Amino acid sequence: MPPRRRNSSAMSPATRARYAKRRQRRLARVDNDLTDDQWFALLDAWGGCAYCQATAPALQRDCVQPISRGGRYTVENVVPACASCNASKHNSEVTGWMRRKKLDERAFLLRHATFLRDLREPAGPVDADQANPNPANAGQSDAAPSESEREDAPPAGPA
Repeated sequence: MPPRRRNSSAMSPATRARYAKRRQRRLARVDNDLTDDQWFALLDAWGGCAYCQATAPALQRDCVQPISRGGRYTVENVVPACASCNASKHNSEVTGWMRRKKLDERAFLLRHATFLRDLREPAGPVDADQANPNPANAGQSDAAPSESEREDAPPAGPA
């Protein structure tokens, strides 16, 4: 059996078109809700390639979990990647690929989780009056009372 071709320029135009159609069908089957604003926020947050931290002029959208393995173009699954990392990762699982490339897997996962948390949080601090719209309960928190604040709790101290 002849070896599999790796160079896309060696593919015939018909083969290239077939692969392009297959990718379009795969993309059409999944939710792709990454907006341009979210993409620019990701670019600002990462400040470069999410994997190697290179500041390439044109970073590409790379899916942490590849589309071919059930991933989607969402803010939780997309990170900026330089062309080299994106091409190298191909459709590999991110942690296995990072181990093979000897990249800092733990740092990536921590940064990714931090950026996702920051993107989900509201933009600014919430005003106390906005958090509790009922004026009768103004100044009270929505949290359950602590053990010492409950009326039915036994008095603290020696028995």
